[in-house]
Amino acid sequence: MGYRPRIGLTMRLELETRRFYLGRDYSEALEAAGAVPVHLPLIPDAEYLQHAVAGLDGILLPGSDTDVDPAYFGEGPHKKLGRVIPEKDITDRMVLEQAESAEKPVLAICYGMQALNVFRGGSLVQDISSQVENSLKHQQGLPLERNSHRIEIAKQGMLAQIAADANVSEVKVNSHHHQAIRSVGSGLAATAWAEDGVIECIENDNTGRFILGVQWHPELSWRTDVISRTIFERFVDACASSEANVVGR
Repeated sequence: MGYRPRIGLTMRLELETRRFYLGRDYSEALEAAGAVPVHLPLIPDAEYLQHAVAGLDGILLPGSDTDVDPAYFGEGPHKKLGRVIPEKDITDRMVLEQAESAEKPVLAICYGMQALNVFRGGSLVQDISSQVENSLKHQQGLPLERNSHRIEIAKQGMLAQIAADANVSEVKVNSHHHQAIRSVGSGLAATAWAEDGVIECIENDNTGRFILGVQWHPELSWRTDVISRTIFERFVDACASSEANVVGR
């Protein structure tokens, strides 16, 4: 096997037990695609994160059972806003700053996609069921890996190419979120939508760097779903071949 890129994943924080943790599916999906997963504890210290991220080839921002603080996009808390953990928001933003400055590939999943969008100056729908008219059920429940609704994919972009290469004409995804992107952040483009208009994918608006955010959870369905599996494979390939990361190796 060739070079296995080291990919950092920011963790979660359980306030009641004071534990950092992260579900196994993210790391298993990365390892199966040829990467070495590296967990990043939520320590919002700039010097620590600079050293931690410097040794990585890419960043995966995973999902979370928390919400992005709406103060970051200029809003007060909606009555259905979930739990906000400052260490999560701050650490993810610091990690993104390091990834941006070094132009490292980024894959952002569910909450991670929302955090990436807000970091780039975009905003969020704080609660889909009360703020999106005629919305689908985006919190599907068990079984987690079941693909519960269809998405429409733009004709151009990374996700469109993945679907074309897989020869998949109808794409369905799982759904575990109550927030969504409202306005798209700078340098990003929406490239997939649910039937109710909720944005399901964002990408870098040029082809120079791998930046992909998906609203569903490919780490739950990569074993059975070709689109989800290919997302991890393309991301790991981008991390392994990134020009900034192969210098000196």
